[in-house]
Amino acid sequence: MSTARTNKSVTTATLRKSVIDALEELKAKDVREIDVRGKTSIADLLVIASGTSARHVKSIADEVGKFAKKAGVMPLGVEGETEGEWVLVDLGDVIVHVMLPRIREFYGLERLWTVGDHGHEIDEAQAS
Repeated sequence: MSTARTNKSVTTATLRKSVIDALEELKAKDVREIDVRGKTSIADLLVIASGTSARHVKSIADEVGKFAKKAGVMPLGVEGETEGEWVLVDLGDVIVHVMLPRIREFYGLERLWTVGDHGHEIDEAQAS
């Protein structure tokens, strides 16, 4: 776990909850969580969500940043805000990708991170 990059008092679970709350607040579509511990050292959890337009994608990503700050975690970086087709919010242990559906389908991050190991994908019902 890369806790050195986040507020030490904030756990990955707490940060995850803040991210999910932000996504729900702005009605993000098709939210998926992928546990990447053991696959990479860059993060513990990837959260992927879709927005309905570039403006929606940007607003969702902005809300994720605000909720993370309220939880005590400053985003390490935000990429893609200008275009709004794919915005990445790096929160250290949790990385959030907010994408337009066509961009999400083209890049297929869910397939990339779960190939051969579907056991690490967190089911939405299980995560709630």
